[in-house]
Amino acid sequence: MSEPADRRYGPATLPRERGPLSAAVVEALRHPPHDLPADLGVGLDPADPITDEDLQLTLFLCYELHYRGWLGVDESWEWQPTLLALRARCERVFEAALRRLVGAPLVPAAGVAAGLAELVAADDGPSLAATLQRRADLTQFREFVVHRSVYHLREADPHSWALPRLGGPAKAALVEIQTDEYGNGRLDRMHAELFRCTLDRLGLDTAYGAHVDVAPAVTLATNNVMSLFGLHRRLRGALLGHLAAFEMTSSLPNRRYGNGLRRLGFDEVATRFYDEHVEADAVHEQIAAHDMCGGLVRVEPALAEDVLFGAAAGLAVDRLFAAHLLDRWAAGRSSLRTPAPPALPPRVSLVALPAVAPPAPPALV
Repeated sequence: MSEPADRRYGPATLPRERGPLSAAVVEALRHPPHDLPADLGVGLDPADPITDEDLQLTLFLCYELHYRGWLGVDESWEWQPTLLALRARCERVFEAALRRLVGAPLVPAAGVAAGLAELVAADDGPSLAATLQRRADLTQFREFVVHRSVYHLREADPHSWALPRLGGPAKAALVEIQTDEYGNGRLDRMHAELFRCTLDRLGLDTAYGAHVDVAPAVTLATNNVMSLFGLHRRLRGALLGHLAAFEMTSSLPNRRYGNGLRRLGFDEVATRFYDEHVEADAVHEQIAAHDMCGGLVRVEPALAEDVLFGAAAGLAVDRLFAAHLLDRWAAGRSSLRTPAPPALPPRVSLVALPAVAPPAPPALV
């Protein structure tokens, strides 16, 4: 039996707190909108904001109010002034940490598209995709899918915040990319729906936001980066740079993820999400770098540094995410805050998908 629509598509259940700040927010959201203490979050100074559980969950709690909200939470909390003030305090700490992490990318003489290509070429993070293709066991692969579910069940939504803030060639290019992400208006081809089928095949909860509680801070940070950029017009260049880097580093890893699932014995329904991205993202990367980011900078040259900052920030946080998973697995530990549930037998797909032959696996390098 398929899950109720409200579980599949949101809103999600409020997660458990992870410290005093997130505890205050969770408790407040359980009640009608009211003013929070004026000093909440004042002087916030965690040692490492990007991996701080309390800070990242607090941001995620605030940001989700602008997406699908939280189950049982009054929707008026979205614009409650004192909660927005708290979010702003947390964002200042988070953004400063991101800028320290990546430095100040400079725009090369050849232009922003060349700068994006240089950032991607210089990215020397650990190869999580190669591990998942060749060596990861089922438990580890399921953990990876649990981590990514926090984003993939709303895939494309954070970057869509840029649409009303753009015009001209950059907007046209972004629409072209997002149209593919949303399945060209077909539910069975929406990338979020394809990923729901992957979760289903792996015996995992397919409900929107079902795995937030077990996702560590670094996983929440990979999502919060997008929301930070998306919810601030001043960071629209960074949002497009983030999307460009995402598309430019996606095709080969997704081929590897699909091959990893095939190695573990899964069918084309389980791999369809990854197989779809192999071809789509190879096209998207050119559109994103040249038409979208290049088009933006031709109209607004001052945003070139923001574009490269957004790309560099996305790549840097993803490196931290990959290192977290690989380090935990190398130590024989779960990469989740609590282990994923035991594997269940594959279930019938939630969406009927036409049969598609998987791409031929590449030679291992």
